[in-house]
Amino acid sequence: MKILVCVKQVPDTEEIKVDPVTGSLIREGVPAILNPLDACALEAAVQFKETYGGNVTVISMGPPQAEQALRQCISVGADDAVLITDRAFKDADTLATSYALSMTAKQLAGFDVIFCGKHTLDGETGQVGPQIAEHLNYNQVTSAMDVKLDSGSLLVLRELEEGRQTVAASLPCVITVTKTNYTPRYPSMKSKMAANRKEIKILSASQIEGLDMDRIGMSGSRTKVTKSFVPQAGQAGMIICEETAEQSGRKLAKLLVDAKII
Repeated sequence: MKILVCVKQVPDTEEIKVDPVTGSLIREGVPAILNPLDACALEAAVQFKETYGGNVTVISMGPPQAEQALRQCISVGADDAVLITDRAFKDADTLATSYALSMTAKQLAGFDVIFCGKHTLDGETGQVGPQIAEHLNYNQVTSAMDVKLDSGSLLVLRELEEGRQTVAASLPCVITVTKTNYTPRYPSMKSKMAANRKEIKILSASQIEGLDMDRIGMSGSRTKVTKSFVPQAGQAGMIICEETAEQSGRKLAKLLVDAKII
């Protein structure tokens, strides 16, 4: 069983700020972390490997420092890691990102299951996993909270807004994972040391076979972020709770009239 996990190093959103003049994110001084749901996807993949056997490869597209996130993945159970990094990938949207990842997956060849986090902290679109499935012509199941192998097919428990659903999917398949049931494990000191010694495969755009340069980075992106901003805090609300509903209604009406809303 060959298993691939797509991960991303993202800025810690608890510390990120926005430039009020340019509207761009201020990344300087903001720590980078492994995207939390990607960590859950990795845990799902490692548990799957431990139960059914196989090999787990993690892949990331990002700057050279994303190697830190890949070593973190190795320290908690991944067997191999690949980083695709090149200035040509800069400013990629989800379509360009998923294309680059899928072309790399084709070159690595033969994956039975691809795990992705449901979404990332810095985008929350939930598009990359399904787009990878489309590029590779794989089956796909989203919002997975439990994944099992049964007679050569996957049984996936999905988390939905209105409840839960169990579906079967044949291999090969892309799975996007929610946090439920897949709390990331902590690495041991021994596994951290082993991860620091592990060789990580680095690929540039020119080293990915068949990659169309017009479909990556900004040129391959069909969406553009025109502005980022922090919403302004609104005025505190008021709770109207008089002795009767009629009295509450009259008070509300008076407040609206005084404010010249009605």
